[in-house]
Amino acid sequence: MNVSRIALAGGVAASTVLLLAGTASAHVSVQPQGEAAKGGYATVNFKVPNERDNASTVKLEINFPTDHPLASVSPQPVAGWKIDVTKSKLAKPLEVHGKKINEAVSKVTWTADGSGIAPGFFQQFPLSVGQLPEDADQLVFKALQTYSNKEVVRWIEEPTEGGEEPESPAPVLALTAPKGDAHGAAADDKGGEAEDAKETTASSDDTSTSGTDSTARVLGVVGIVVGVAGVAFGVLAGRRRNA
Repeated sequence: MNVSRIALAGGVAASTVLLLAGTASAHVSVQPQGEAAKGGYATVNFKVPNERDNASTVKLEINFPTDHPLASVSPQPVAGWKIDVTKSKLAKPLEVHGKKINEAVSKVTWTADGSGIAPGFFQQFPLSVGQLPEDADQLVFKALQTYSNKEVVRWIEEPTEGGEEPESPAPVLALTAPKGDAHGAAADDKGGEAEDAKETTASSDDTSTSGTDSTARVLGVVGIVVGVAGVAFGVLAGRRRNA
């Protein structure tokens, strides 16, 4: 009986953990393909699961942060979805590659042409974004998910450091440390080429030295053989004369 009760309690606990984990993770989220480095460009995916059993997701709205506007936002086409990009004028113009940008994307909206995201499924919505800020560790995107029954779920609650996850958390993109710009990469490439050239030269020198050493050794052996032959010839000649 005790064993049965322990097994039953363990099963209930495991089921509860799985249920809570599924509930906590079933929200609109954003993840980069690879890394999203500060000051660079990245491709990100907004993952949208359907949390309803009796309705499909037919619309997704992603609002971009105003404190760190992104000058370049390019959505990738998604089959069965229409894309609308909304731009807004910036209070403070951005300077990108020596050019001033007076407006930036403030919202991207995907609207289903067909049935949308059915219950039990999810959909990813890719975007190419940049230039990512250098003075922030993350970007918060507030999202609105609309269902076919007109219900709207607002994923807009910003997480707090050290606090519990909100009930309706906004998608958060974590930014990683920069890995150097194109100029730095070019310098590294040139340095690598110089090192390769040095290695090639050293290898050639080693080959030349090795060839010279081999030739000297061969000539030395030939000289020894000739010397031995000369001595043997002299000994034989002396014996013949004595005879």
